[in-house]
Amino acid sequence: MNPVIVVHGGGASNISKDRKERVRQGIIRAATEGYRILKDGGSAVDAVEGAVTVLEDDPEFNAGCGSVLNVNGDVEMDASIMNGKDLSAGAVSAVQGIANPIKLARLVMEKTTHCFLTDQGAAKFATAMGIPTVPKEQLVTERNIKRLEKEKHEKGAPKPDSEKNLGTVGAVALDRNGNVAYATSTGGIVNKMVGRVGDTPCIVCHFLGAGSGGYADNDIGAISTTGHGESILKVNLARLTLFHVEQGKTLEEAANMSLGYMKSKLKGLGGVILVSKAGDWAVKWTSASMPWAAAKDCQLHSGIDLDETNVTDLP
Repeated sequence: MNPVIVVHGGGASNISKDRKERVRQGIIRAATEGYRILKDGGSAVDAVEGAVTVLEDDPEFNAGCGSVLNVNGDVEMDASIMNGKDLSAGAVSAVQGIANPIKLARLVMEKTTHCFLTDQGAAKFATAMGIPTVPKEQLVTERNIKRLEKEKHEKGAPKPDSEKNLGTVGAVALDRNGNVAYATSTGGIVNKMVGRVGDTPCIVCHFLGAGSGGYADNDIGAISTTGHGESILKVNLARLTLFHVEQGKTLEEAANMSLGYMKSKLKGLGGVILVSKAGDWAVKWTSASMPWAAAKDCQLHSGIDLDETNVTDLP
């Protein structure tokens, strides 16, 4: 099986010109790192964790050190990861003072009998696993301080939640053994209530047909979502999309159907990245833009805006 990885940097409103190139290079670095892991024989889980870690370490993205701030000016992060081989999964929410929540989510998956830890329980588990804490201010950027101030003091009619703050990062991968995985990480929504949890860490068991922030099953494929979390939760966007794939739709058709349903039913905007068990991949979004990159057969595809795709050769 030829390995493939697809990475997204979150659905977003129009990205300013001064940030666009930094965002583009960040998403390319993440996809390149994930693909390197796959080419070196690493698993799909290794690859998605590695790619998302790159984005958590990049202040241009709403995850890790670039996370947006809650109403108190603090960073609270959510993350999840899933192995399509055995449906094992791990998630954390309301995490503070940790540079890479996706690494903690993987430890939940591999070192506990649970799927989901939150807040203080997640913090105690991180300490037990030897994950170092970082000063809270290390995760706070000047740009996000200004975003919070603007959100709190913006005059006139604010945009509804479904049209703003759509940042998340995620990755899906297929390794040479035919295993798929996904990982998603986020700082959430600007000015959110303390303790608010969105779609990112929400994985629900397969037989219930649910799953919001992402899902992975070797019999179907893998998906990572981004967008307005509450809308994604209400329609179970990840599993809804994979359901359409199970029904024989192409990845593009499935993505368009589920995103269209969320938009028409709830006016919710977002995006998805997918990889099938056969190695096909797709990226679709309804937000103004979504940074993305995909690597397969030593070629890197990337873009930010609609109808934009750049292709370069990888070494």
